[in-house]
Amino acid sequence: MAENPLPGDLGERFTRLAEVIGVLRERCPWTRALTHESLLEYLVEETYELVEAVEGGTAGPARAAELRGELGDVLLQVLLHARLQQEAGSFSVADVVDALTAKMIRRNPHVFSPDGSLREDSGESGIAAIEQAWDRAKKAESPARTSAFEGIPAGLPALLLAAKTISRARRADRPLPPLRPAPDAEFSNETELGDVLFSLVRRASEQGLDAEAALRAAVRRYTADDAGR
Repeated sequence: MAENPLPGDLGERFTRLAEVIGVLRERCPWTRALTHESLLEYLVEETYELVEAVEGGTAGPARAAELRGELGDVLLQVLLHARLQQEAGSFSVADVVDALTAKMIRRNPHVFSPDGSLREDSGESGIAAIEQAWDRAKKAESPARTSAFEGIPAGLPALLLAAKTISRARRADRPLPPLRPAPDAEFSNETELGDVLFSLVRRASEQGLDAEAALRAAVRRYTADDAGR
């Protein structure tokens, strides 16, 4: 099914890792003191370090090694959160894995049958059709949601939040934010600035550009120029 099959002992490796986390929770005072709330800063930090590893390097062994390490750090956060819930008698990381597997099968009917087997008629589907099927599955999972924008984390970085909102609006056939030109003079207030930025993110998305990544790259170029002086 895959050109690079997973190792046959993957389950044993994953189980061993989960066991190591459990031992640390029992015997390491620092790890034992962790809570969902105290872990959040590490989750955010490790996620952004992964973003930097993806955006900041060129393909090769060094980048692969960095990605491997950063992915491990993010996985650690998932395992720690799951372990806390296991200790509370709620669920374990095995339940997280099962739920995610079921969701991937349910939300990708162009690839999987409901029982998880591969569809015999699985062919190339258009991106729009795939997104519509995904959205239908999400709606069926949360029928109480009435807004196309529910579930978008309010704490996302502003440009990413704007892009996500525009994407949801477009897929739900909602009106998009109006296109606004930047003023020739100074902005009169933050409302005007916000409207122009929102419009700029819309323009970027329509051209297939990532405004958040673009601004991060611009900042990296600026700071790199300063470091070279």
